[in-house]
Amino acid sequence: MARKKLTMDGNTAAAHVSYAFTEVAGIYPITPSSPMADYVDQWSAQGRKNIFGTTVKVAEMQSEAGASGTVHGSLAAGALTTTYTASQGLLLMIPNMYKIAGELLPCVFHVSARCVASHALNIFGDHSDVYACRQTGFAMLAETNPQEVMDLGAVAHLAAIEGRVPFINFFDGFRTSHEIQKIEVWDYDDLKEMCDMDAVAAFRHRALNPEHPVMRGSHENDDIFFQHREACNKYYDAVPAVVEKYMGKVNAKLGTNYQLFNYYGAEDAENVIVAMGSICDVAEEVIDYLTAKGEKVGLIKVRLYRPFSVEKFVEAIPASCKKLAVLDRTKEPGSIGEPLFLDVVAALNAAGKEGIKVIGGRYGLGSKDTPPSSVFAVYDELKKDAPKAHFTIGINDDVTYLSLEEKPAPNTAAESTIECKFWGLGGDGTVGANKDSIKIIGDHTDKYAQAYFQYDSKKTGGITISHLRFGDEPIKSPYYVNKADFVACHNPSYIEKGYKMVQDVKPGGVFLINCQWDAAELAEKMNAETKQYIAKNNIQLYTVNAIDIAAEIGLGKRTNTVLQSAFFALAKVLPVDEAIGYMKEKAQKFMKKGKEIVEMNEKAIDAGATAFVKIDVPADWANAVDTEAEVKTEGPAKLVEQVESIMKPVGHMDGYELSVGKFSNHVDGTFEQGASAYEKRGVAVMVPEWNAETCAKCNKCAYVCPHATIRPFALNDEEKAAAPAVTKFAPKPVVKTNYTYTLAISPMDCMGCGVCIGVCPTKSLKMVSRESQDEQQAAFDYCVAHVEEKKDLTAKINVISSQYKKPLLEFSGSCAGCAETSYARLVTQLFGDRMYISNATGCSSIWGGPAGTSPYTTDKNGKGPAWANSLFEDNAEHGYGMYLGQKALRNNLIEKVTALAAKEGVSAEIKAAADAYLATVNDGEKNGAATDALVAELEKCGCDDAKEILAQKDYLSKKSVWIFGGDG
Repeated sequence: MARKKLTMDGNTAAAHVSYAFTEVAGIYPITPSSPMADYVDQWSAQGRKNIFGTTVKVAEMQSEAGASGTVHGSLAAGALTTTYTASQGLLLMIPNMYKIAGELLPCVFHVSARCVASHALNIFGDHSDVYACRQTGFAMLAETNPQEVMDLGAVAHLAAIEGRVPFINFFDGFRTSHEIQKIEVWDYDDLKEMCDMDAVAAFRHRALNPEHPVMRGSHENDDIFFQHREACNKYYDAVPAVVEKYMGKVNAKLGTNYQLFNYYGAEDAENVIVAMGSICDVAEEVIDYLTAKGEKVGLIKVRLYRPFSVEKFVEAIPASCKKLAVLDRTKEPGSIGEPLFLDVVAALNAAGKEGIKVIGGRYGLGSKDTPPSSVFAVYDELKKDAPKAHFTIGINDDVTYLSLEEKPAPNTAAESTIECKFWGLGGDGTVGANKDSIKIIGDHTDKYAQAYFQYDSKKTGGITISHLRFGDEPIKSPYYVNKADFVACHNPSYIEKGYKMVQDVKPGGVFLINCQWDAAELAEKMNAETKQYIAKNNIQLYTVNAIDIAAEIGLGKRTNTVLQSAFFALAKVLPVDEAIGYMKEKAQKFMKKGKEIVEMNEKAIDAGATAFVKIDVPADWANAVDTEAEVKTEGPAKLVEQVESIMKPVGHMDGYELSVGKFSNHVDGTFEQGASAYEKRGVAVMVPEWNAETCAKCNKCAYVCPHATIRPFALNDEEKAAAPAVTKFAPKPVVKTNYTYTLAISPMDCMGCGVCIGVCPTKSLKMVSRESQDEQQAAFDYCVAHVEEKKDLTAKINVISSQYKKPLLEFSGSCAGCAETSYARLVTQLFGDRMYISNATGCSSIWGGPAGTSPYTTDKNGKGPAWANSLFEDNAEHGYGMYLGQKALRNNLIEKVTALAAKEGVSAEIKAAADAYLATVNDGEKNGAATDALVAELEKCGCDDAKEILAQKDYLSKKSVWIFGGDG
C-alpha cells in the first residue's frame, strides 16, 4: 500500500496518528512533548475529523495531575481519550494511571521520554520517566524513529481498544520527538478499517451513564481486595497476542515486519545487544558494517516492553547466541541492574536459558549522544572472555571505572549520505532555516532526509547546532553529525572562541564562515588548531558577510535566509536554481506580514547565492602556532577550580569529554556562585557606545539592562586616577557630590538587545560594532573590581541610586531583551546579600541555574543569593519550606542570644551588642550590621555560650526569602 510521504518530526507523527483515535485530549504542556498537544489543538480548531467523524475536544488543565484526572473522567464517561507528556509530568500522572489501568480503560499516553530531574534538571531524553511507570499496569510500546512512531502509534491505540489495557506509547525525547525525517503517513481511512468498532461500542456500553448506572471505584477490605486484583490477569496475558494481531495488520498493509521483539543481524550471531528506542538504529548501522566483515553480531529490538513476553523474547534470540548485552537508558541507584537488564535475566531464567551470559550497560542519560563508536565498544566488550557485568558507554568514568573504552569509529552511514552541520545562535533563524531546507529537499526530491537540532541550555543567544543528512538510501543515524561534507559557522564569535567546528569536516569538504572580516582579519581571529586542520585536510574555506547584507536589505540581525541560500549554492544538494525557487516559494509564508517582508527575503535569497568568497588557504597554516598567552583565572579558589575544570570545557563545547571525576566535588549538584562573569561569550555583533558628553546620569539604561552589562559607577579621585586610559568620564560630577561619573559597558557580555538605547532620554547611547568597543572591556572590568559602592549615594533607594549597587545577578543566559532578568537583577540589588531564592522550573531556572556557570554572584564579603530549584509544581511549597527551615534555626539562636544577654556576669559589650541585635531582629536592613557587631563581640568572648551561637552564626541575620516562578 502506497502512502503519502511528508517531512515531519516524531511529535508530529504521534499527533497525526493519535488524533485519528481520539475524542477527548486532556493536556498540559511539558518539554519535549508539548508540540503533540499543540498540533492536536490546532487540527481540532481547523475542524479536522478523526476516524469517528468528530473533532477532538481538547482541554488544557492546571497541571499534569489535572490532565490525567481529566483523562480518567473522560474515559469513565465513554470517550476515547489521549494525553501527551514526559518526565515529571508523567510522574504526576502515576496515581491516576493506577486507576485507569485498574478499571481497564483503553487509552494511550504518548510520551516523548525525558530525563527525570535528580541532582540537576535535564530537559532532554532518556527512559527514566517511562521506567518509573512500569508498575502502573499500563502496557508499554517503544519506537525507534519517526516512521515507527507513525506506524506503531496506531498499534498502541488499536490494541488498547480491543485489549482493554491502557498504553504508554513512547519514543526518545528530542532524539526522536524532534528529529525530522521524510516518512510515510497514515490515511485515516486505513486506520478506521483496522479499528474494532465492536470493541469501541462495548467500551461505550461499559461507560458510566445515568441511563444504565453502575458504581466504579469502590473501596474494599482485606477479605476480597487481593482476589479482585488478580482477576485482571487474563487481560494482561492476552495483550501480547492482541499487539501481534495489529502489528500483523500493519505489516500486511505496509509490507513491514513489526514484531514484539525484532531481531536484526547475522543469523549465526554470538554476541547480541538488547535495546529499545533510537539506539536501535545506531546499532543496525554498526551491525551492517560488522557483518559485512564477517562478524557474528546482532540486535534484539524491544517493541512491547510491558507486558514482557518471555516466549516471544526467547524466540527472537538466535540459537547461536552466547552473550547478550542489555542497554538501558536510565540509572536506578542501588539496584542490582537496570530494568530491561533485570527483565532479560528473569526471562532467560524462566525459559531455562541460563547458559547465555548477560551483561548490562547504561547509555544516553540526559540525551548523551550515542554514536557508532559506543556500539562498537559494546560488541568489543562482548568478545572478551570475561566482559564487565555492568558498564557505561559514551562517558569516561574515572571514579568507578564502569565505562568502556571507545575507539575512533569508521563512518557507518550509507555511502550516498550527505552530512551537514550548522553552528548558529539561538534566535538568529538558523534552526528555522534548516527546517525549511530539510523540507525543501524532502518534499521536492526522492532523497531521504533527516534533521536534528542540538541546543545548549541558554535561551535566545545560546549555541544551536543543526545536524542535517540527505541521501538516496534510508538514514539510520540518530546521532550527531561528526563527519560532515559541509559545516557552516553562522556567528563569527565562535571563530574567536576557537570552537572545534571545522574538525567535523571531511577532508576536501566545505567550511563556510559568516563574518565581516577579509582574509587577513580572518587569519588573525582563527586559532592555530583550526588553521592546521584546514590546511592539512584540504578544506574548502569560504566566508560570507550575511551580517551586512541582512542589515542593508532591512532584515536586521536575521542572517538566516542569506546563509541558507549560500548553503544551497555551496553544498549542491539540489541544483542551485531549483533550490532558490523553492526558497522563494517558502518566503511567501511571510505575505501575512506584508509584501515588503517577502521582497526583502527574496533579495536575501538572491544575494546569498553569490555573496560568498573563496579564501585561499596559505600553506604555512599547516604549521600555525598560537601567539596569545594564556590568561590566568583569578578569584576564590573553589570558583576558579570550577571555572577551569567545568565551565571552560563546557563553554568551549568540550563538556562531552569531561570525566566523571570532574564532578566529584559537585556530586550533589552544588556549584559555586559567580561563574558567569568568566564566560565572556562575545556573541553580540552590535553593542552600545556611550556618549559621556550628553549623558543625563539617569541610570535608566542600567535599570532596564537584562544582563547587567551596562553599569554606572561613581569614582573618587583615587579610583579615577587608577582607571584605564580608555575609561570615559562625564564632564560634570554626580549631583551634589565630588564623585566622577562613568557608565561602563561590557561588550563581551552584552547580548546586543538595544533595550538601553530605547530608554535613554538623551540618546547618549548608540549601537556600534562590538569590535569597535572591545577596548571598553578593560574599563568595565576595572570598575567592577576596584570601584567601591558609595554608601552616601545608596542610602536612599530609588531608580537612580539602586543602580550604583552591585547587581548580584549578571551575564545570565536569558534571551536578549528579557524582562524577567531585569526584575530579578533589581531584586538582587535590593536584597541580594540576604536572599534565599526558590526557583520554579522554567525559563527563570534555565537562565538562573546553568550548571557550572551560575549568573547569581556574591558581594565583596562573599554574601549573595542562595538559589535552588525543586520542581515546577511545588515552587510555593519549596520556598515556604526554605522560610520555615531557616526561621526555625534562627528562632533557636534568638532564644540563645536572649538568654546570653540576660545572663549574670556577661560583659557589657556583649550585652549591648545582643540588645542591639534583638532590637533589630525583624528589620532586615538594620539587622545585618547588628549581627556583624554581635558576632565580633562573641568571637572576642570565647565562652561556651558564645561558641554555641557562633557555630550557627550564618543564621543570625534576618534573611529575605523569595519565590521565583517558572513558565514550565
